[in-house]
Amino acid sequence: MSKVRTRFAPSPTGRMHVGNLRTALYAYLIAKHEGGDFILRIEDTDQVREVEGAVDIINRTLQATGLIHDEGPDKDKGVGPYVQSERQAQGLYLEYAKKLIDKGEAYYCFCDEERLKECHKVIELENGEKKEINVYDKHCLSLSREEVEAKLAAGVPYVIRQNTPNEGTTTFHDDIYGDITVNNDELDDMILIKSDGFPTYNFANVVDDHLMGITHVVRGNEYLSSSPKYNRLYEAFGWEVPVYVHCPLITDEEHHKLSKRCGHSSYEDLIDQGFVTEAVVNFVALLGWSPADNREIFTLQELVEAFDYHHMSKSPAVFDFGKLKWMNGEYIKAMDFDVFYERALPFIKQAVSKDLDFKKIARMVKTRIEIFPDIPGLIDFFEELPEYDIAMYTHKKMKTNGETSLAVLKEVLPVLEAQDDYSNDALYQTLCDFVAEKGYKNGYVLWPIRTAVSGKQMTPAGATEIMEILGKEESLKRIQKGIQLLENA
Repeated sequence: MSKVRTRFAPSPTGRMHVGNLRTALYAYLIAKHEGGDFILRIEDTDQVREVEGAVDIINRTLQATGLIHDEGPDKDKGVGPYVQSERQAQGLYLEYAKKLIDKGEAYYCFCDEERLKECHKVIELENGEKKEINVYDKHCLSLSREEVEAKLAAGVPYVIRQNTPNEGTTTFHDDIYGDITVNNDELDDMILIKSDGFPTYNFANVVDDHLMGITHVVRGNEYLSSSPKYNRLYEAFGWEVPVYVHCPLITDEEHHKLSKRCGHSSYEDLIDQGFVTEAVVNFVALLGWSPADNREIFTLQELVEAFDYHHMSKSPAVFDFGKLKWMNGEYIKAMDFDVFYERALPFIKQAVSKDLDFKKIARMVKTRIEIFPDIPGLIDFFEELPEYDIAMYTHKKMKTNGETSLAVLKEVLPVLEAQDDYSNDALYQTLCDFVAEKGYKNGYVLWPIRTAVSGKQMTPAGATEIMEILGKEESLKRIQKGIQLLENA
């Protein structure tokens, strides 16, 4: 069996969509799981859609996600160039299109736009409905060699079309979807070489995949309908057909196709929103594939070892943003603290400008966030005590209300004023002693104190941890403010 060779062949049209990242990831995992090669090829023959700087985005994304290619524009292993426009400049695609013409498998087409508008037909679908499609009528196939040569000599614009049979059926096999059969009368004589001399995406793909020895073609299932045309080309050339692996559609939570306008459809969108690269890769791997043991957290190397593309699903994969946030939170919890601190520091400084111990604040939030932008909203009370509703002092479980909280704060204030050591451990011990002396429950005392020093219903840490960071002066000032608010009420 030949060595497994897969490729990722993106068009440089902007940020890398989640679907493109998944295609790259699956192609990488299939190759590496079998000890094969992963190739990067840039498909830039659609000059109109090309975006400046997009190739840099592709390289940067693959580097960041660890999907390192074995061959590509910067690593020629003998089957380059790996950029289609460079291959086009060598006349490669026209050469192979002419080979098909010589074999009767392709032909020159000189029809103009007006005539092409007339080429449409109505077909009946399996459910009985009728559908109008444009199918070229092979008009130029009947031109004699002399007529073709005369038009070429006269400079008449042309395209080169595939000569597809319009009777019978074509069957192709996909390793996920099985055997799929289509009627040949539904297949158009697709264009191989456009009027500008550039190959179409479909034709360049087949030629390049064959010449680069690609054994497994991974792509989205939107290309299922094109696969019979690909097979026809392989058969026309007499080439071996690669293994097809079509990935399921990715939808949003409303079951609509994931749109580039949704705000989190690209890798860079997600990184900009505070997600961790490793979590994104892990999450994307599960969009259409699941391991036999239903495990959810994987490193890239663990994915390589576990990935069996036969376990991919046919059903659409839902991009569950909530699950991604949960998974990202798991990665943050497991992250080395120094790495976390470096990532978290800009978000801490965004909310707090005071000279406080930012490392303690970082330790406080590390297990409480799902994405880094969660940090400012959790810690902004360190900068300034917010205006808050005294209803927060009421907590049924702690058996506290405004009246009991006022009494507790008044009782504990002198104890905290007498306390010099404002470390978390010392404060906690002092308050535990106070609770024991008074015969209270811990929450009966700590809830009012935490409310007073934070002004928040939810905080990333308890009262004494907050007070340690605030320091004695600020902590007492806030408790006195709480007493005043409760008395005024």
